[in-house]
Amino acid sequence: MAAREAALVATIDTAVNTALILEGMPDGSNRLDGLGAKDTLRIVRIAPGCPCCVGNLTLRVTLNRILRRPPVRLYISLADDTHLDQIRGFLSAPPYDALLTLTDVMHCHDTE
Repeated sequence: MAAREAALVATIDTAVNTALILEGMPDGSNRLDGLGAKDTLRIVRIAPGCPCCVGNLTLRVTLNRILRRPPVRLYISLADDTHLDQIRGFLSAPPYDALLTLTDVMHCHDTE
């Protein structure tokens, strides 16, 4: 998780209204949580576990709450990319297809 959070810190432009959904617990370094003090960044952590395998309910509720005040950028960071195609399919289906534009996947893996 340290590599994931470091990659996100390096990528996020805190001058742009951004939301970040993180699956899993923080790694203890508070890199991202330190950025969360900005008015332009909302960070939401969801319980660990594949959103696809649990029916996307947690992801759906979290997305719906965030999209009430749509950010310019939204990052969804998963702990595991095993079902990435299914999750991208979910995000490409109604109603999210009209609300989101998916971009390339950013991969970052811990080397520990």
